[in-house]
Amino acid sequence: MPLHMTKIAYRSKSLDTLRAWVERGPEAHMTTRYLPKRHEEMVGGSLYWIMDHALVARSEILGFEKRAEDGRWTIRLAPRLIRVEPRPKRAHQGWRYLAEEDTPRDLAEGEDHGDVLPGKMMNRLIRLGLV
Repeated sequence: MPLHMTKIAYRSKSLDTLRAWVERGPEAHMTTRYLPKRHEEMVGGSLYWIMDHALVARSEILGFEKRAEDGRWTIRLAPRLIRVEPRPKRAHQGWRYLAEEDTPRDLAEGEDHGDVLPGKMMNRLIRLGLV
């Protein structure tokens, strides 16, 4: 089973903005200062995007490459954004590992994010024991 990671979509104001960036070419590239220690387990896994304190979408991880010019690492992503059932997730710097059993399910074709509560609201309801 592949390992996954989470990352804040900090430059994207909406899911449409993120989709336009991820799907604009043959691959999407993210950069990171450090190569994840478990990077070999992550190829074939997904990068789960965080927006508004919730996991909202994912992109398949194709691989990792070292950039010659500055020594940073490129995370190569498939040019497809797959929406997932929003799940509350606190904001964090950088990336974090995400085990398979902790991943949200993919949304079915035609199923809308609006069918589920926003991350912040869901998180508050969980803390209150209402969900």
